[in-house]
Amino acid sequence: MNNRPDRVRKTMMKEIGDILLKDIRDSRIKGIVSVTDLEIASDYSFAKVYVSVLCKEEEKAAALEALKEKEPHVRYEIGKRIRLRLTPKIEFHLDDSLERGSRISALIDKISKGEI
Repeated sequence: MNNRPDRVRKTMMKEIGDILLKDIRDSRIKGIVSVTDLEIASDYSFAKVYVSVLCKEEEKAAALEALKEKEPHVRYEIGKRIRLRLTPKIEFHLDDSLERGSRISALIDKISKGEI
């Protein structure tokens, strides 16, 4: 049983979260940015990073654009922190699953109270 891909995925999620917290400074990123998931190719050449941005709806697009501009810097930092033969190309995607989850939870609460 080979669990290396999962270990690499978890380590990259942790390190990218740390980089976003400590290294990335951009005025367009308002609110809290957290890494919710990461999909990595089997040859470790490409990684999709799903981030959740807790801010106003209109500020999310600007925050995602700022993150996309910082992709080369994040890749460079990952290359320094994790020993891999090939540092994956990183692509940020917005993940709104937390908001959908809270919306569904609110609907379930209304149904259980008989409001709907």
